[in-house]
Amino acid sequence: MGNTFGQLFRVTTFGESHGGGIGVVIDGCPPKIDISEADIQRELDRRRPGQSKITTQRKEEDRCEIVSGIFEGRTLGTPIAVLVRNKDARREDYMEIAKKFRPSHADFSYEAKYGIRNWQGGGRASARETIGRVAAGAVAKKVLSVLYLNFEIVAYVAQIHEIIAKVNRSSVKVQDAEKNAVRCPDIAAAQRMESLIGQIRNEGDSVGGVVECVVRGVPAGLGEPVFDKLEADLAKAMLSLPATKGFEIGSGFAATHMRGSEHNDPFEIRRGKIRTVTNNSGGVQGGISNGEEIYFRVAFKPTATIAHEQKTVSTSREQTKLSARGRHDPCVLPRAVPIVEAMTALVLCDHALRQQAIALPSAAG
Repeated sequence: MGNTFGQLFRVTTFGESHGGGIGVVIDGCPPKIDISEADIQRELDRRRPGQSKITTQRKEEDRCEIVSGIFEGRTLGTPIAVLVRNKDARREDYMEIAKKFRPSHADFSYEAKYGIRNWQGGGRASARETIGRVAAGAVAKKVLSVLYLNFEIVAYVAQIHEIIAKVNRSSVKVQDAEKNAVRCPDIAAAQRMESLIGQIRNEGDSVGGVVECVVRGVPAGLGEPVFDKLEADLAKAMLSLPATKGFEIGSGFAATHMRGSEHNDPFEIRRGKIRTVTNNSGGVQGGISNGEEIYFRVAFKPTATIAHEQKTVSTSREQTKLSARGRHDPCVLPRAVPIVEAMTALVLCDHALRQQAIALPSAAG
């Protein structure tokens, strides 16, 4: 049913926006990895609603409960279950959309597929589902930090609407993005972005933008040829997130304006290792990591639920109009940053474990 992600490191999320809670089951996590509720909570706090005036004002603490798979602060190797209970659900805010389809939302398509939908806040299609992904991502980051000493993921807001930030991708750190509510390392651009989001909120509208992500410390060799290429799995992971509309890795679409002589990444020996002089490939060649920084960008559309009156139809197939109510982000970008990091960690953790399986000596040998 499309609720499970990964092959060796497998995560299954469950729950609806206004149901009893949201959670995740993680299967395939190696044993004896140090992990605590505080480690998971730290990531959930970055994602939770109500953290600033430019995000949704739904008041949720998003306190995580580890239900299984961890004992005395270490993973057991058995399935890990994490649950976050919903506390501030408001069913009454969504009564109108029980009978009307919100434009560009999943209301109609869900009902077309299943013949039934949870209309309270979007149900399973709500971005609140990503709680399970972020919790699992916290575990994946722990595993990756054990496997790779210098492993690091940094995501940040690179663009909101027409405001483009100037960020040094090779030196940016998580703390640089966490310095402001927008999660943009370019302070001047962040101030303009925050002002714009506030203006858009007051107008009852929404805006989109771009999150960029860079991964350091990943060795060469991760990724599988043909269908499970590393960039293909990263693309699937990112485009599975709510509100995403585009993905590009390395030079991306800019490569279409370049010649091969400009785009190719020449090899050289640096400190005894094979490295590339440039990195237009974005750290992945032939679907497999080459040891350079992996970097990519994810495009997010404007939030679909807005306060403007819009043309739509009802569940009884009658033409009507809708001015959506409820608590929604005027721009999803600031809260999308930890979610992009989480999905990146899930992909890399899965491929790291798959690569370890390849590298193990055979029983016959």
